[in-house]
Amino acid sequence: MAQWHRLMHATPQEVWSVLSDPRQYGRWVVGAHRSWPQGGGWPAEGAELGYALRVGPWTYRGSTVSRRCEPPHRLELEAKSGVGSARIAFRIDPWGEDTLVVMDEHPLAGPAAGWHNAVVDALLRWRHRSVLARLSEVVESAAKAEARAHA
Repeated sequence: MAQWHRLMHATPQEVWSVLSDPRQYGRWVVGAHRSWPQGGGWPAEGAELGYALRVGPWTYRGSTVSRRCEPPHRLELEAKSGVGSARIAFRIDPWGEDTLVVMDEHPLAGPAAGWHNAVVDALLRWRHRSVLARLSEVVESAAKAEARAHA
């Protein structure tokens, strides 16, 4: 299981606000070019989000289904692509005035599940580090803008 965490200078609700906005995924998911709602009220359980990934000159489309939604503390997703599917879970915990976000991912089905090993976990952790850094940037920028608007 690949897991990574990051302390974000924002409230759990501010983190949740970004995670629950389907149009924001393209800003913080590594490789995602854009995203859009495909069905249901994202991120309610069963709701689906479409996305486009760019890898060099190629673009791939995939979808993500919300499997567990407990605002503002837990979001579990199943990302589906041509190589199978993966479980991606976010745990959002208050940490003093900040928020600790833990991201955990592992393959569920398809060829990717058969390739799962310690090397793959290390690569996923490297990716999670980038994802959480980008998520933090989006969340903290939005929180600062909100604070300025109310000042």
